[in-house]
Amino acid sequence: MKILITGATGLVGREIVKQCHSRDISINYLTTSRDKIVSRTGYQGFYWNPDSGEMDMDCFKDVSAIVNLAGASISKRWTPKYKKTILSSRINTLRTLYSGLRKYKDHKVTSFVSASAIGIYPNSLTHYYTEDEKEVDDSFLGEVVKAWEKEADTFNDFSFSVAKIRIGLVMSDKGGALPEMAKPIKNYVGAAFGSGNQWQSWVHISDLARVFVFAVENQLQGVYNAVAPNPVNNNKLVKEIAGVLKKPLFLPNIPKSVLRLVLGQMSYLLFASQRVSSKKIENEGFQFGFTNVCVALREIYGTGHTEKVPGEAYKNGYIS
Repeated sequence: MKILITGATGLVGREIVKQCHSRDISINYLTTSRDKIVSRTGYQGFYWNPDSGEMDMDCFKDVSAIVNLAGASISKRWTPKYKKTILSSRINTLRTLYSGLRKYKDHKVTSFVSASAIGIYPNSLTHYYTEDEKEVDDSFLGEVVKAWEKEADTFNDFSFSVAKIRIGLVMSDKGGALPEMAKPIKNYVGAAFGSGNQWQSWVHISDLARVFVFAVENQLQGVYNAVAPNPVNNNKLVKEIAGVLKKPLFLPNIPKSVLRLVLGQMSYLLFASQRVSSKKIENEGFQFGFTNVCVALREIYGTGHTEKVPGEAYKNGYIS
């Protein structure tokens, strides 16, 4: 098997590449930087520029699946200019891929899997969201994810399966939100945000990568949440991070007004509450390696052991 990945050099992409290589799956990847193009056995880079629609069509050769992860980070200040970048980076990526596949008549793709985000779900302290939810969050992030998924749906024009993976809060010490949350705690100035009651649906980086590989290999169709089975609120999450790092928490929760002043509109990310279900992907046969946030954090920071997953997942190679 050979998979074409966009965003392969990012946090999630690197983990997917690692897991694919452990399963003897070859990777082609697209990059906007010619300096990041490498060529070695099982890992071949190709240049593209989604803003101009340019791409090296050889990237599709012998590819049986495509994983789309590309998109500008949402963890930067949301200036009017950068908000346009967040949206256009996602839409232009998909349009360029779509156009490329249309031109590459002899492609062998059987599965297309695109990243999405749980930010599409409305902000709520009480709702428990499944993939069947029709209402979209009335925020900038909700608008972005709605447009992102609509563009991904155009790939249903082809004969292959199309899956959209709604990603939760990614747990990794190599990037994303966790290192930023841990930094003030390590410096003895950690605290929860606002009321601290907002739900945070999280997923360990290893499990998230396995969701994408699972979706490819099983040719999943439709929307799937990539979140662990047990969401936690912000108070609990901050407390558990502090516990694993063996640091005290003695400051009061940080008021919304302070974070809005420091981060601007992006502060919405810290207060949005989405309690999200993992049942649909589990019903497909996927088994999470990390269902408890305490165990996930201990594994990430090297202070504990991973949870044990029943044998079928190991037998199928889904647990690395």
